[in-house]
Amino acid sequence: MADLRGLYESLRFKDVQTYVQSGNVVFRTDEKDLPKLSKRIQAGIEKRFSVKPEVMVRTTEEMRDIVARNPFRKRRGIEPGKLLVYFLETELSANACAELRALPLASEELIPSGKELFIYFSNGMGKSKLPWGRLEKICAAPGTGRNWNSVTKLLAMAEALDSKK
Repeated sequence: MADLRGLYESLRFKDVQTYVQSGNVVFRTDEKDLPKLSKRIQAGIEKRFSVKPEVMVRTTEEMRDIVARNPFRKRRGIEPGKLLVYFLETELSANACAELRALPLASEELIPSGKELFIYFSNGMGKSKLPWGRLEKICAAPGTGRNWNSVTKLLAMAEALDSKK
């Protein structure tokens, strides 16, 4: 993660911070074009590390909105470690949302919303039978998941950076 942080600093991002070992990076930038920003980061990673990962970028405001839209937030008994936010590169179509809602799920609950899927694994992610291949095909966009604890921690880090402005 130190190498990743160094890469972001070399791309002239400000106040770069990483969180856990899964490529989570929080930083400040004046760039407003998020697709352009994603491509710039992706190109930098490819040049430095010889891999070309998908890069999902969200603003602090978008992260606040994701937290506010959490369809499980008022439900009792929800364990944060069993709730996953699956971040997508693009917004889901109405057809994709309908197909996702129609998936025959055993112990998971999946709720599409904007550029995210909220997935609750009542028996834990390790025992899940979620048909990931089918899900990815329906979404037709690259994605990456983070559990709720990571989502709220990343938001807190982003808000702390915003308060430094």
